[in-house]
Amino acid sequence: MKHLYQTVAETVIAHIEQGVYKTGEKLPGVRKLSRQLHVSIATALEAYRLLEDAGRIEGRPRSGYYVSDFRRQAMVEPDISNAPVVPTKVTGQSLTRQILRAARDPYQINLGSSVPHADFLPAHALQLATGKVSRSFGKRCFDADELLGNQELRRQIAKRMVELQCADSPEDIVVTHGAREAVRLALMAVCEPGDLIAIESPTFYGLLQAIESCGMEALEIPTHPRDGLSLDALQLAIEQWPIKACLIVTNYNNPLGSCMSDERKQALVALLERHEIPLIEDDVYGDLGFGLRRPSVCKAWSRRGQVLYCNSFAKTLSPGLRVGWLVPGRYMARVENLKYMQHQAVPTLNQLIVAHLLEQGGYDRYLRHARQEYARNMALMHKAVTRYFPEATRVTHPEGGFALWVELPVGVDAMQLHRHASRENVIIAPGPLFSATQQKYGNFIRLSCAVPWNDRLENALSRLGSLVADAVAGRLCDY
Repeated sequence: MKHLYQTVAETVIAHIEQGVYKTGEKLPGVRKLSRQLHVSIATALEAYRLLEDAGRIEGRPRSGYYVSDFRRQAMVEPDISNAPVVPTKVTGQSLTRQILRAARDPYQINLGSSVPHADFLPAHALQLATGKVSRSFGKRCFDADELLGNQELRRQIAKRMVELQCADSPEDIVVTHGAREAVRLALMAVCEPGDLIAIESPTFYGLLQAIESCGMEALEIPTHPRDGLSLDALQLAIEQWPIKACLIVTNYNNPLGSCMSDERKQALVALLERHEIPLIEDDVYGDLGFGLRRPSVCKAWSRRGQVLYCNSFAKTLSPGLRVGWLVPGRYMARVENLKYMQHQAVPTLNQLIVAHLLEQGGYDRYLRHARQEYARNMALMHKAVTRYFPEATRVTHPEGGFALWVELPVGVDAMQLHRHASRENVIIAPGPLFSATQQKYGNFIRLSCAVPWNDRLENALSRLGSLVADAVAGRLCDY
C-alpha cells in the first residue's frame, strides 16, 4: 500500500520533471507544501526526506530544500553480458590482491576500490557511539560475546529484517566478520568442494575469492546492467549442469549496479525452489538506493527457507568494524556448527557500537545523507565519463550503490590501461577481475564513485579519458 507521503513525493517529482521547478531552484517550504497539497506538515516533511534520500532534492541548513542536479546522461549502457555458460575453476585471484594492495597508496587516486572513502563514513557518529558504549558497558566491551553474535545487535537486525518483510527472530541471525564470512559460511553450509555455483557475470571479485577459497567452481550467467541475472539463461543452465547453489547480488550488483524488480526476484526464488537449489543472496548495497523506496529482497519471497541472506555494514557504517550478518533459513544448524568449528566471534565492542547506532536512529540519519552524496557523486562521475572518454564508450546508469561499469571502445586493453593509469597515480579496476578466469571483459573497467569529488579527481578522469583515446589510436604502448 502506498503511503500519503510517497504520493506527495511523486507529485513534487512530477513538478520538477515538468519544469515547474528547475535545477538549483528553491522548493516551497514544508508549511507551504502542506497547504498546497492539503496534507499535514509531518507528511510534507516526510515526503521531502524521501526525495532527499533519493538524491532528487537537497536540504540546506536554515535555508530550505532545493532541486538537485540529478539528470541522467545520454551515454548508452552496455548490453547484457554474453558469458559462455560453462563451468570453470576460479583462478588468477592473486592479480586481484596485487591491484588492491596498490590501491592503498595514499598518493593514488583510488577509483578501483569497492570500499568507501573515509569522507563518506559517519566518523563523528562512530566516535560518539564508541564513547557512549565504552562508558555504558565498561569491561564488558572487551569480553568475549556469544559466538553467534551479541543479542542486542541481533535484535536490532531482526527489526530491520521485519521491515524487509522477513519474519526473522534474533535467534535466526548469525553475526559475522563482514559479508565475506557470511557468504563463505553460506557456501559451506549448502555445498561441498568441487560443487558448481551459478553466479552473475560480471560479478564482484570478492565473491569469486569466496568460491575459490571453498574449492568450488563457478558458472557465469549472462546479466543485464539494469534488470540483473538472466532468468532464461539460468533456466537453461539448470537443465544442463548440476548447479548446487546460486550466489547473486540482487540489489545494485557490483560492478553493474543492476537491481532486479520485485517480479523478477519472485520468479528467481520460484525457479530455484522448483529445482531445490539454495539461493545465497548478498544484499550489501541494498540500503544505498537512490529511489523512493528501499528495494525488496529475495528472502521475502521464499516459502521454503532456501534463501540464505547475507549483509554487512561495511559499505555504509564502516569497513573497519567488520560487522556483517547471515540469516541462513533452514540451514541454521549447519551454519551454527561451522561457526563453532571456526570459533571466530566478532569483537564485542564493534557489535555494541553498531547496535547502539541502530537503536538510537543514527544509522538511518546517516543513510539519508549518504544516499544523497552517492547519487551526487555518481551523477558527476557519469558526466565526466561522458565528457572525457571517446564517443564509443558505454557506461551503466545505476540507481544505487557507488560503482560505474564502463565499456571501452573495441580494442582497448583494460589491463594495459590499468598499468598506464597507475603510473600516473590513478587506480582503476580492470574488467577481467570480474570474471572467474579473468579471460572476459577485456575492454571494461569499473570506477568507484565513493571518492570525494574535487578538481584533482576530475583531472584524473580527464587524463584517464585521454589514455583511452590513445589506446583507441594505437598510441598506448608498454615498454
